[in-house]
Amino acid sequence: MKAPALVLASASPRRSELLRQVGLSHEVLPAHVDETPGARETPAGHVERLAREKARAVATLRPDALVLAGDTVVVHDGRILGKPAHGDEAVAMLMALSGREHQVLSGLALAVPGRPAALHSRVDATDVRFRRFDQAEARAYVATGEPMDKAGAYGIQGRGGALVTGITGDYTTVVGLPISGLVELLHAAGWTLRAGELHPRVRVDQRE
Repeated sequence: MKAPALVLASASPRRSELLRQVGLSHEVLPAHVDETPGARETPAGHVERLAREKARAVATLRPDALVLAGDTVVVHDGRILGKPAHGDEAVAMLMALSGREHQVLSGLALAVPGRPAALHSRVDATDVRFRRFDQAEARAYVATGEPMDKAGAYGIQGRGGALVTGITGDYTTVVGLPISGLVELLHAAGWTLRAGELHPRVRVDQRE
């Protein structure tokens, strides 16, 4: 059985790169949805809802494909830190995180071709610890432009990695696409990843 095409419903080059690293060829078709958090929405509920909405939106355009969508936020003192709107906001976010621990949540959703209701989703969390730094360093980092399209105003895989003293959890969750979570979603959808290729998943009781 030939695997369907995999479509990434995101313009994030970081998510694309993670898929390439595990050998998964894919198409890119970004989803456009309102990312405003609901009034009573938890951070975990927020990222999972957005991932599901993005997957559904692109699945209507590509019903023949496995559609993968994700959303990532930084959570600090119970508050969602999304992408900064401007440089001053980015600096404020970084200074709030300086010398402290925060949590990164990544929601993933996978739409199954031919079965619109079969939408699998999950949320993965990783704790990140920052060293203490001053505002001058934060402003110098923001001036590079790297923080402006990233939740929490930093990229752990880039210059922002110099702010991090340690993590508890999966590094790829912080980048924006938890690979272990993706493998679990593929299993739920009936596929397994072996050496960069998708194969129909065979249940243990089917092999006996």
